[in-house]
Amino acid sequence: MPGKVLPRLIATWFGCGLSPIAPGTVGSLGTIPLHFALTLLPWPAHLGAIVAISGLGVWAAQRYAEATGEEDPQKVVIDEVAGTLIAMGMVSSLSLASQAAAFVLFRVFDITKPSLIDKVQSLKPAGVGIMADDVLAGLAAGALARVLFSSYL
Repeated sequence: MPGKVLPRLIATWFGCGLSPIAPGTVGSLGTIPLHFALTLLPWPAHLGAIVAISGLGVWAAQRYAEATGEEDPQKVVIDEVAGTLIAMGMVSSLSLASQAAAFVLFRVFDITKPSLIDKVQSLKPAGVGIMADDVLAGLAAGALARVLFSSYL
């Protein structure tokens, strides 16, 4: 049983994914303290942490999906964690308003899954598909927020 505890803790982001209402949004909200902690690091370390969490997320999501027999379990929110960190990290040098916008845009892209974001969630193995759509949604949200809040506009 201990071999299943760590993937479950990571996949559900320490229980955020167990929320009976909007587990993805709860997982994203549960990411915000980590985002602000990462902003205290130099940018390369900040980026390295996001990459590491994303890689760990593929592993944990895969293990959780295998354990439950579900292809994309709703309780897995590590993908939202990675997407939120990417989106907010892309504008972390800008205003708090830009970071809030990146958060909201990420949730919109994650829920609506436009175009390629929808397509990549079917990638195999399951852990890759679970993570891929949120990584893309995070990149799209962060890029859009950066354009909207850049000082040259």
